[in-house]
Amino acid sequence: MALLVSPTAQAKAAEALLRPLYDWTAIRDAEVVVALGGDGFLLQVLHAALNARQPRPVFGMNLGSVGFLMNEFRVDDLPGRLTTARAFALHPLAMEARTVGGATTISPAINEVSMLRETRQAAKLEISVDGKVRMPELSCDGVLVATPAGSTAYNLSANGPILPLQADLLALTPISPFRPRRWRGALLPMASTIEIRILEAEKRPVSAVADQLEVRDVASVRIVSDRSVTLDLLFDPGHALDDRIFTEQFEN
Repeated sequence: MALLVSPTAQAKAAEALLRPLYDWTAIRDAEVVVALGGDGFLLQVLHAALNARQPRPVFGMNLGSVGFLMNEFRVDDLPGRLTTARAFALHPLAMEARTVGGATTISPAINEVSMLRETRQAAKLEISVDGKVRMPELSCDGVLVATPAGSTAYNLSANGPILPLQADLLALTPISPFRPRRWRGALLPMASTIEIRILEAEKRPVSAVADQLEVRDVASVRIVSDRSVTLDLLFDPGHALDDRIFTEQFEN
C-alpha cells in the first residue's frame, strides 16, 4: 500500500493515526494507493496516476467536505477493506484544443472538459457529434462534457444529469444557455466524438478547461473518451454509492 495525503490539517491528523498502523511503500512498488482527502485531492491523485506507466487502483478515504467519490475514514482493518473492495473503471476524456493563433493543446480530463466565455459577451458555439452538426448555434456562457465521475461536480452545478459510474454515457451540458433557451443538454454514448467550434472566436473569446488546465482563445475543441486508459476507483462493498446517486437525483 502507498499513502498519499492532502495538505489539509484534517487529512494530516488522519495520517498521524493511520501511518503507524501499517507498512507503507513507495507508489512505484505499491499494488494500491490509499488517498486521504476530499474529491478535489482524489482528482489530483488520479491525474498523477495518468502519468504512471501502470496506474494503481485508488482507494480514497474522505477527509474533505463532500467526498462523493470517497470511502468513510476508518483506521481499522484497512488491508481487509482493500481485499473486499469493489472496483469501478474510469476512462478519462482526451481534449484537443486549437487556438485562434493555430496552437494545439492535448490534455486528459477525468471530470469534465468545459468551454467558458472570457468576456461580458455570450459565447456562440457550434456543436457536432460524430461529424454531424447537431447544434448550429448555441448562445451561452459555455458548455461542458462530463464523465460519470465528473457528473456530480461542475456538471451538477450547471443542472446537468448525474450519471452512475458504470454508465457508458457522457453528459453534454450547457452553462446558462440563452438561445435556444429551452435546451438542457444531451446524453451521448461514451464512444462519441464531440467537436465544438467557436463562432466569432475573436469577437467572443472562449477558453477551454480540461479539469484544471486552461487554454484561452480557442477556435475549436475536440473531445473523445480515451478507452486506452483505465483508472480504477475502489469502494467498500457496503459503500452506498448507488444510493447516494439516487438520492442526489430525487432530492428536492
